[in-house]
Amino acid sequence: MEGNRLHKRVSELLEEALGARPELFLIDLKVNPDQSIQVTLDGDEGVSLQDCMDISRAIEHSLDRDAFDFSLEVGSAGATAPLVLPRQFHKHIGRKLAVRREGRELEGTLTAADEKDITLSWKAREPKPVGKGKHTVRKEEKIPHSEIEQAKVVLKF
Repeated sequence: MEGNRLHKRVSELLEEALGARPELFLIDLKVNPDQSIQVTLDGDEGVSLQDCMDISRAIEHSLDRDAFDFSLEVGSAGATAPLVLPRQFHKHIGRKLAVRREGRELEGTLTAADEKDITLSWKAREPKPVGKGKHTVRKEEKIPHSEIEQAKVVLKF
C-alpha cells in the first residue's frame, strides 16, 4: 500500500515538474517494493544532466522523508533504448532505425514521423524490369505506431 501512495505522489510531482518543462517528457516511472524510485525521461532536444538534476530536485524536495523512506534515480533514455512514444521519433528524422513489425525487421532512414506513423526509406537491389542483372531502387514504407513492435536507433561506430 505504501508503494501505491509513493507512486501516486511521485506521479503528481513529476506532472508538476514536467509541466514547467514542456520540452521534457516521461518515458517510465517505477516505484520498486524497496521504495527505490526510477524515473526515465526524454526530451525533444535530448536530456542533459542538468535536466535530470532539476527534475530530481523537484521530486526530492517535495517528498516527505518522514512519510517515505525512498531512494531516487532520474535518468534519460539511453542511446540504445527502444523508442516507445510517438514523440520520441521526430528528433531522429534523418537517422537510421531498426524497426520490428509483424515479426519482420526493417532497417532504413527515418524520413518522416508524426503522431500516427513513421516513414522509413532504404535502398534495395532488385532485378531489372527488362534485361538481366539488378539495379538499385529506393524503397519507402509507412508504418503506423500501433504496428511497431520495437524501434531502435542504429548506432554507427
